[in-house]
Amino acid sequence: MADYTLGILGGGQLARMMAIAGQPLGVDVIAIEPAVDEYGRCSASGWSNVEVIPARFDDTEALATLARRCDAVTVETENVPVASLEWLAARVPTRPGAAAVAATQDRLVEKRALRAAGILTAPFDEVDRYLDQVPALVKTRTGGYDGKGQRFVADLAALSEAREELSPAIVEGLVPFDRELSIVAARGLDGSIAAYPLVENIHRAGILRRTTAPANVSDIQQEHAVAMVSSLMEQLDYVGVLAIELFDVGGQLIANEVAPRVHNSGHWTIEGAETSQFEQHVRAALGMPLGSATLRIPSVMINLIGACPDPREIAAAKNAEWHSYAKAPRPGRKIGHITISCDDPVEMAAQVAWCESLLLE
Repeated sequence: MADYTLGILGGGQLARMMAIAGQPLGVDVIAIEPAVDEYGRCSASGWSNVEVIPARFDDTEALATLARRCDAVTVETENVPVASLEWLAARVPTRPGAAAVAATQDRLVEKRALRAAGILTAPFDEVDRYLDQVPALVKTRTGGYDGKGQRFVADLAALSEAREELSPAIVEGLVPFDRELSIVAARGLDGSIAAYPLVENIHRAGILRRTTAPANVSDIQQEHAVAMVSSLMEQLDYVGVLAIELFDVGGQLIANEVAPRVHNSGHWTIEGAETSQFEQHVRAALGMPLGSATLRIPSVMINLIGACPDPREIAAAKNAEWHSYAKAPRPGRKIGHITISCDDPVEMAAQVAWCESLLLE
């Protein structure tokens, strides 16, 4: 019998990796997942400590099961009904809380929350009040991810068209960034914060392709990033793992987006940190003390998009770990990742090049 049971709204790869991390801690998982296959399975299925409930996130019977059987409930996606989180919070500890998740579901509200926490962002406003600022990015205020739900606009006619397509929308001024970074941190129930090193991210077609940990940054940038994420989590009374995607503009950090959950740019922590982001989130949600977020070994995480190379070829790479998400191949879909961990920069570069040469998309 497990020592704890954690409920998760969502049964995708993030729930899968949380369940794996929770197993040595004596944690069982009950996940609600609306998108299961014909056999009722999802990415989180197949582990002895996981039970999947095929249901919508607003299914009261499924929610009641979590409230009755779980010690705490969390999320693997911010795109869940706030009303469901509020209903759960009245019956079982729900971490992060409904208000914190709600603040990140709407890009306009999220940007205002960042500014309220003293964090610099790109210029932004509602479309109707910002029509003279082009070129710009128009983004749907809710639901977008991996580059979906946004459009670059070069003139007012294109902005007007994007407004109609993406309404309700937010418009953001372009940021001439040098590179993309992110900070992932955890906040415990006692208010303690454990922040991982800043990492550098490479995107293509709006999808994260590679994360390098640690990023080559100054101590001042690292301290600034930790202060940013700490300020936001404290303002939101946040418990769990949270990530802020950042732009580096001449050494200055500008916040792009927030994720109230474990984050793709933190997957390297499974091999590369003393405590993975997934274990940290499980610990925080259940009120346990946080682990150390100290770097254990430099790591590079490579996303497998669309289809997976032959696992036998991946196995030929030194210091590489392959993580499958048990998902059917599909263009643009994240179906796994590879983490390469190595102290030798030359060998690291060679192994990263080898693994990336295998990618099919």
